[in-house]
Amino acid sequence: MKKLLNRLINHESISSEEAKQVLVNISKGDYNQSQIASFLTVYMMRSITLEELQGFRDALLDLCIAIDLKDFNAIDLCGTGGDGKDTFNISTLASFVTAGAGVNVAKHGNYGVSSACGSSNVMEYLGIKFSNDKDFLKKSIDQTGICVLHAPLFHPAMKNVAPIRRELGVKTFFNMLGPMVNPSFPKNQMVGVFNLELQRLYSYLYQQTDKNYSIVHALDGYDEISLTGATKIISNSSETMLSPKDLGIAQINQSDIFGGDTVESSAKIFLNVIDGKGTEAQNNVVCANAGLAIATSKQMPHQNGFELAKESLLSGKAKLSLDKLIELSK
Repeated sequence: MKKLLNRLINHESISSEEAKQVLVNISKGDYNQSQIASFLTVYMMRSITLEELQGFRDALLDLCIAIDLKDFNAIDLCGTGGDGKDTFNISTLASFVTAGAGVNVAKHGNYGVSSACGSSNVMEYLGIKFSNDKDFLKKSIDQTGICVLHAPLFHPAMKNVAPIRRELGVKTFFNMLGPMVNPSFPKNQMVGVFNLELQRLYSYLYQQTDKNYSIVHALDGYDEISLTGATKIISNSSETMLSPKDLGIAQINQSDIFGGDTVESSAKIFLNVIDGKGTEAQNNVVCANAGLAIATSKQMPHQNGFELAKESLLSGKAKLSLDKLIELSK
């Protein structure tokens, strides 16, 4: 590790094989906490290369507890986090709206590290059980249209990193990896990333897969479609710019999608929106994201997906999906 750190501190990059090996060694407990913290810190000071990102991704996928959900043709809606915007749990809500619209979801998530309330925080608060038992997960997706893949249960290799990430409390390259290492290897993905550079890296890596994907970045910094301005979307067939008027809706203010600064307040917003009592801005931003997920999975225009998402939310189908999952968790 000392040699690697010296190279990285001298602004050298490492190969994908070296990057992969570092994470394998971390998982085996070969390094002390200070070395791991230093390694993470280097990547906060400089950009990650395509080879490094690929190596880290490959290591985590090799080391994960894989779950076979291919019979369900599911999609994952997952953002990198780390955009510093503290929105409410848009992609988690959008996951239930997507499930309510009849598109199966394998939701990969974790506790918040750089935000007040990650997807796992709010779901745990609502009484959703985290499990890596394949029978429970298949039953969940079969009966509710969604199952929750809580990252720590599928990536035991990262137990040496979790406390350091918590103590650092800022985004690290693990934020970049989260959406790429869903242990069910879904064929459909909608991914939000926190900057354009990472969006480009993701698109290079995703081009090498057989996934249907949409990678989104709002130009004012959000790792999701924010409707506060234009959003760049890269899919396996095109690169487009989305503005709210493309969906026939008004642009919104950043304050409209602020998320509350505790798990309780985040959960309150979450329940309000899924109960159909959200503001127009909240409903639209959730449905814009769910709509793209539906459109990505069904290979249809975003506008059509958006209409299906609105129907799912406002008819109560999304809420039914949540209620059933909470019931199954008891």
